[in-house]
Amino acid sequence: MAFPSVFSEDQIVSFLEHIGLSSLLQQQRFSGNASQDLHFLQQLHTHTIAAIPYENLWLHYNPTHTNNIKPQDTFNSVITNRRGRGGYCFQVSIFFNHMLRGLGFPAYLAPVRIRHRLDGVPQGDYSGWVHLVNLISLADGTKWALDVGFGGDGPTAPMQLVHDCPKTNLGRQEIRLWHDWIPAQLHRTDGTKLWIYQYRNGPEHAWNSFYAFSEEEAIEADFQNLNWYTGSHPESFQTFTCIIVKFLRRAKSDVGDSDQEIYGKRMLVNGVVKENLGGRTTVVEDCMTEEQRLHALEKWFGIMLTEEEKAGIRGWVTELRGDGSEGVLAGIRTRSENWEVRRGKDRWWKWNGPAAEE
Repeated sequence: MAFPSVFSEDQIVSFLEHIGLSSLLQQQRFSGNASQDLHFLQQLHTHTIAAIPYENLWLHYNPTHTNNIKPQDTFNSVITNRRGRGGYCFQVSIFFNHMLRGLGFPAYLAPVRIRHRLDGVPQGDYSGWVHLVNLISLADGTKWALDVGFGGDGPTAPMQLVHDCPKTNLGRQEIRLWHDWIPAQLHRTDGTKLWIYQYRNGPEHAWNSFYAFSEEEAIEADFQNLNWYTGSHPESFQTFTCIIVKFLRRAKSDVGDSDQEIYGKRMLVNGVVKENLGGRTTVVEDCMTEEQRLHALEKWFGIMLTEEEKAGIRGWVTELRGDGSEGVLAGIRTRSENWEVRRGKDRWWKWNGPAAEE
């Protein structure tokens, strides 16, 4: 059964050109040959995450401080306007889902629960559904997850849905899928086990779980509801943190053709620009003011904002006022469900937890 797409053939061609796919691969479509299709998916994944950044600037540099996850609107903002823009998970993965379908792949979307970071490490209970992945079955019976919208620790290639099969991700980082229940699940049968995305930063480290999903489908209307929470709720870190992740690609050294691979990533968190080329993460720029950050967006990420977008952050909680990320963090103090927050220019913060340590 064909999975219809909202995109025309001309739009698909424009997407393949935008992500820099080789001229040979631009001619390829779903073939029914599992090996050929998997190679195509691997290169689509690599080129997409390198050309379309994970970013939530729509929630900050925007007069309405909202985003739009309709795939045609994402096409216009990313492909047509060509200002280096991307989006966060719902924008990019729904857009990518329709591209996959337009290319003939039987792709559908599955909702994902995540574990939030504390001091950079995923910890604690799983959230409700706040993320998504694309799932595809190939002709040989294998099933694959493609996640092009998770950001810095996301998979850099499609993941086969098999239990405990570690793969190198970036540098020394390894990833795998673990088929099991998560702690909050009460109804436990073989059929209710989830695919748990885990990582470790080298063989000497323990595996840690980042997110979990089933093979059940969710439709776009579901993600419209979920997007309201991630893009609007004051407890969502997306609403009080500016984030960009752009992966870096290069030609594979051991392949004579035009195949590409991910070798690093560049990130922005509020005012700090960081880079990881497969080893340790280093700070390459620390922006104190809006002028400095706008310059860094273009220099490091190729993102160019309109004058209206630039003005949208004035008075917003994530505006840089001369004290950089420290100023933003000082206003937030910590991420916790004990915050009562009103977003925006007339924001206030009220802490209901224990007194902060000096």
